[in-house]
Amino acid sequence: MIAAGYAAARARILPLDAIPGLNAFVLYFALPCMLLRFGAGTPIGQLLDGSVALVWGVCALAVVAGVVMFTRNARIGWNDAAFGALVAAFPNTGFMGVPLLVAILGAQAAGPMIITIAFDLVVTSSLCIALSRLDGALGPAGAGRQGAMLAARKALRGILVNPMPWSILLGVLLSAARWKLPGPLERTVAMLADAASPVALFTIGAVLARSALVAREHGASEAVAQAMGTGLKAAPKAPWADVLPVVAVKLLVHPLMVWGLGLGAMALGLPLSHAALVAIVLVAALPSASNVSMLAERFGADNGRIARIILWTTVVAFFSFPLAVGLLN
Repeated sequence: MIAAGYAAARARILPLDAIPGLNAFVLYFALPCMLLRFGAGTPIGQLLDGSVALVWGVCALAVVAGVVMFTRNARIGWNDAAFGALVAAFPNTGFMGVPLLVAILGAQAAGPMIITIAFDLVVTSSLCIALSRLDGALGPAGAGRQGAMLAARKALRGILVNPMPWSILLGVLLSAARWKLPGPLERTVAMLADAASPVALFTIGAVLARSALVAREHGASEAVAQAMGTGLKAAPKAPWADVLPVVAVKLLVHPLMVWGLGLGAMALGLPLSHAALVAIVLVAALPSASNVSMLAERFGADNGRIARIILWTTVVAFFSFPLAVGLLN
């Protein structure tokens, strides 16, 4: 699907100025419906495991802090560093994790997975969106208290207009009340939910192609990119030094951190089951979530870099994820 999107944009079968429309469809229609259906179909009792939330949350916040700290440089400001951290901490649970882990571990994996999804959507994503707004707020014009207040307002607005946390909250409420949507509405939600994965992956490929085309044809001219209506912040292609370390954090450091902290929590007596720990370690070993590319697009980050990180974590995970499954037996 990524290759198909890349080929369509590279051959100009898909117009470059159509890519923001695909992003909007995924962000505001398909992904929210997928998360609504996922939340509504999970028993509410499986969503109350505080040990899973604690281990996952501490590791996610540590990954965000570490990636932001070590990737910010002359090329990467707060906006790009924040979305680089999000793509390192946010796995592709919805698209890949659900079918894979249920097939490997059974229905018992659903509870831990939805806890990780909820945390990443509400806390990790919101934190990274807040950090991404610091570029404008901490500049000379917004220094001091006024700049901090501006960053807080922008972060709050980013949380409120993000439809994904609201959709998963509505799904959880439907699950708790044991309500079902009316038949026609339920089928409409299901159709949009089924479209989320293929359209998101197709769009990632289109973003990769667009980044290469704009860089080749127009160099670093931001004015030309805007005149094309692509919404792309034209810039030279991100060097491997800005991509590969984040790939390594996502596929190696993150799952090892979850495994180590989970074992430590169990040794201290926290009620974390071995099955739940295996589930969240495998979630951490998944490639990066493709919806981060849509968020990066929406907030004006270097989406070419984010898309390349997603692509390479996906390619490498074809080998690393089965290895993680084998090591965890």
